[in-house]
Amino acid sequence: MTLMNALWVDTGVKLAETEKPAANGECLVRVLHSGICNTDLEIARGYAGFQGVVGHEFVGVVEGSTSPEMVGKRVVGEINVGCGGCDDCLSGDERHCPARTVLGIKGRNGAHAEYLTLPARNLLAVPAAVSDQEAVFVEPLAAALGITERTEVTPETRVAVIGDGKLGLLCAMALKLIAPDVTLIGKHETKLKIAQKRGIETRLVDKLTDADDNRFDIVVEASGSETGFATALDLIKPRGRVVLKSTFHGNANWETWRIVVDEISVIGSRCGRFAPALDLLAERKIEVGDLIADEFHLTKGIEAFKQAETSDGLKVLLRMD
Repeated sequence: MTLMNALWVDTGVKLAETEKPAANGECLVRVLHSGICNTDLEIARGYAGFQGVVGHEFVGVVEGSTSPEMVGKRVVGEINVGCGGCDDCLSGDERHCPARTVLGIKGRNGAHAEYLTLPARNLLAVPAAVSDQEAVFVEPLAAALGITERTEVTPETRVAVIGDGKLGLLCAMALKLIAPDVTLIGKHETKLKIAQKRGIETRLVDKLTDADDNRFDIVVEASGSETGFATALDLIKPRGRVVLKSTFHGNANWETWRIVVDEISVIGSRCGRFAPALDLLAERKIEVGDLIADEFHLTKGIEAFKQAETSDGLKVLLRMD
């Protein structure tokens, strides 16, 4: 039995030696870099009841595959693996397959490890113009772009994004490519300055005024906090659309009467398609270098998780070399 290092979640997260996965008809991927996201932190706290190797943002090299053309390619991977036979899978969208596994989240060991496996159909080759560190952002950028799969955004749409962490920043950047009137609302001037460099209007949440109420057609809640949804209800105009992007571990108290009275649509948005995100990174339409807070070797993974908890909302990477 060949062992590898991995970050294992059971009660909390720990560095462990686990069995190197066997391909079993999938592609064996040697992970180069992975990214710690807020979902990983929530899973370590008990979200989703997951036990196993955590992590779903990665770039790696295919070392073994039943598809010979894949071997040696540098890849990222769609994280949902469907059964292949249900209506969702047959329609080409495994993201809602009732029997799906999800990399590092549900029923499938994840990316904070030296190796992982995914079906060849889930893997996309990374263009040479995209660095390893940038490629780690494909999954969260795809999630940001996924908003446009769930609701229409036009150049005339007035958009607010609540939350100035990694996901909020990526949502604001992605939506700014479509709608010029995008405002990012957060608590940290240093992170808001990252958005300002992209020409995105920003506001500190404690500086919002009555003039901001009922202004926006779409409000994206990306803070992962209960207060973020309350702020969204203040900002959205009647018959507007609130898009929920964050996985929130716990029970939230919402003023549902406001949703009824103002006829607000509440829309969930989870995963997006990887190919458009890869294209934006390769074409330099989205720059992510200044979203990286730090980088640790996998063997320092516990320290990396602690840093991610206090990294002021920016990305902490793991490297496996």
